[in-house]
Order: sequence, then C-alpha cells, then structure tokens
Amino acid sequence: MPNLNIALLSRGGDRLYSNRRLIEAAQARGHDIRVVHTLRCYMDIASHDPSVHLDGKELPYFDAVIPRIGASVTFYGCAVLRQFEMTGSYPLNESVAITRSRDKLRSLQILSRAGIGLPVTGFAHSIKNTKDLIELVGGAPLVVKLLEGTHGHGVVLAETMKAAETIIDAFRQLNANFLVQEFIKEAGGSDIRCLVIGKRVVAAMMRSAKPGEFRSNLHRGGTAKLVKLTPEERSTAVRSAKRMGLNVAGVDILRSNHGPVVMEVNSSPGLEGIETATGKDVAGMIIEFLENNSKPHNTKTRGSG
Repeated sequence: MPNLNIALLSRGGDRLYSNRRLIEAAQARGHDIRVVHTLRCYMDIASHDPSVHLDGKELPYFDAVIPRIGASVTFYGCAVLRQFEMTGSYPLNESVAITRSRDKLRSLQILSRAGIGLPVTGFAHSIKNTKDLIELVGGAPLVVKLLEGTHGHGVVLAETMKAAETIIDAFRQLNANFLVQEFIKEAGGSDIRCLVIGKRVVAAMMRSAKPGEFRSNLHRGGTAKLVKLTPEERSTAVRSAKRMGLNVAGVDILRSNHGPVVMEVNSSPGLEGIETATGKDVAGMIIEFLENNSKPHNTKTRGSG
C-alpha cells in the first residue's frame, strides 16, 4: 500500500481522543497525517484550479480527508470539505452526505422512504396543531427534540399531555424547529450505537442512561457495554448508513416491541466510547478503509452537491 497524505479536518488537535487515535493509527500504518483547522481554512472559489489555503499558504494535495466537523460549523466545514473534493481528494464521508445527516428532519424522511424502522415522528409549524401533533405520535409520554441539538441537548421527555403541550408551545414561541416522537418505553433508557464502516458493522455497544435520566448519551453520564446485535439490527444499521451516503457512521438504534428503530445517523461518531466498550481498533479500521478506497476523484458527487 503506498503512503497516503491525509488531512484530518477538525478544530481540535490531538487533545481530542478521536483525533489522537486516528493520528496514531495512520502513522502506525506508515501514512502522513496533518490536522487542518476547519475554520482557519479559506478558499479561492472562482479559480479554475481549486485550492484550499491555511495561514497564508496553499495546502498541498491530500490523497484523503477525514472530516471531523462539529455540528455548530456544519455549513462552513462542508464548504471546505467540498473544496477538497474538487481538488480530487478522497473524503472519508462526502460533504453532501454530512449535510444530509445533520438535518434531522431530512435524514428521517430519507430513512422512512427506504422503509427503515423509525419511531413515530411528527413535525409541524402552526401552534394550532399542537393537540393533533401529540395524538399523531400516540400521546404522552413523548419526546420533543430540537433539530439543531447534539449530545442529548435539546431533547425533552414530556410525561403528560399537559407537559407536552407546554413544552411544544414554548419551543414554538422561541421559533425553534423541533420534532415530536413517540417514547419507546420498552427500551428502558438504553440504545445501541452501531459503528458502520463501508458495508458492515465493525463494533457495537449498548449505552444506558444514568438513574433518573432517559437520555443514554455518554456525554450525559451514561454507561456503555459490549452488545450482541441481531441480524435485523445489523442490517438496519448498514442500510441506514448506505441510504445517508456515509462510508463511516454511528447509527443509534432502539429496541422496540416492533423491532429496531433508528434514532439518528451520526456522520462524525466519537471513538472513545466504542473502542473502550468493545476493545476494537476502530481507528485502524477507518485508516484501512481509506487505504482500500482513496483514489483521485473517487467520490459520488465530486464536490458538486
């Protein structure tokens, strides 16, 4: 395998666990890797020779780009990644797929169209439709989820009809965009994070919420352990990542009475929790995927999306 020149597109350096592991894995396999600060990049858009600049210098050609773009800088981060795609660099995840996955409403609509199991979900604008919206998802208890939230922020459990009406009306007064979803009680405050690379699930963990909390995010004090997936769960995770157009994804699944339902497809899954819980070298698998797939202009959209 020839030596690859890899850009790690991120605002954080090796102080972040995921970045540090990717750097270690790339260097261990003989590749050159450089952290490129997302927000310090700038681009010559109108040029016939696409380029990306950083700190007064044009960046060299990268064989591959690993995007670790924070949700708060999705728009600019994907613009930078798109510019790299135009130079011919191979993106681990393409800009179009990342943009698609960050839009919670759009991503659920894409998954629904593919026949993938989802919690019953409602979305509305008018304050006059609150009661109908609540009934649409089966009544209380239900979950109200901000479209822009991450790590469990902006996710509220409404246990009664009155609480649901109050929360929904309050979010509307703030002009916030949000979803209303059925509460999967049988999941017991646990979900499953499936790490998909290419066409297979390479690692999976069950995350459980701390006592008194219904959100299982590790950032909110949840715990994680190794879990054995059913064939249906494995297939659901792989199909979800494929429909979103992601080569690497963290697919979050709940075990419901009617089978696995997908909560979210994450385009920049953290590695610390999954590697710790499973003992697997996920970072090494990601670099191996790049070795097998990074060819010039080997993208579906070629930076045009």
